[in-house]
Amino acid sequence: MYLYPKWIRIWHVLNALLFIILIVTGLSMQYTDMENNSYTVGFAKAVKWHNVAAMILTASYVVFFIGNLFTGNGKFYRIRKEHFWSDLMKQGRYYAFGMFKGEKHPFPVTKERKFNPLQKFTYILAMYLGMPLLIISGFVLLFPEIAINNIFGISGLVLNDVLHISMGFLLSVFMIIHIYTCTLGARPFSLFWGMITGYHRSDE
Repeated sequence: MYLYPKWIRIWHVLNALLFIILIVTGLSMQYTDMENNSYTVGFAKAVKWHNVAAMILTASYVVFFIGNLFTGNGKFYRIRKEHFWSDLMKQGRYYAFGMFKGEKHPFPVTKERKFNPLQKFTYILAMYLGMPLLIISGFVLLFPEIAINNIFGISGLVLNDVLHISMGFLLSVFMIIHIYTCTLGARPFSLFWGMITGYHRSDE
């Protein structure tokens, strides 16, 4: 099945590269200062490349958002309330037990259902909640003059910094789990190959 159009594949690879740059430079900024440049890359370079990667990631996210509005890819992110929680539990059980027992996937990929319920839920949280919060908090750090002075007596800039680091951490964890689940296709690398060719290989 042809499920991954070229723009999605390019966007996917670009996002992966940008996130790796953001993780490395983010850690470099977190654990070095302007005098101590012993960790990974220098502080000044880390700031520069973090900002550049963040700007490209923001533009990439806008492409993703608009693409989902005006192409058929957006339908894969719509949640139906009927059987929502029971489907999540069924998929969670499969990941926890079923796949190790050789059970068939409860929600096989079709042209109308690219994601299983758990994938869809986590992708929506990541792309429509986590990413906007990461981008907005990043812009506030880039332009601190727009930050709220204080919230309940706590510096708005400090709270924004905590939000940015938290979203960066959670989305990094999401990326690691995402890479792992991509090894659970018909063959260990079939889903990665699908991102190159655009075609999904069925488990059947």
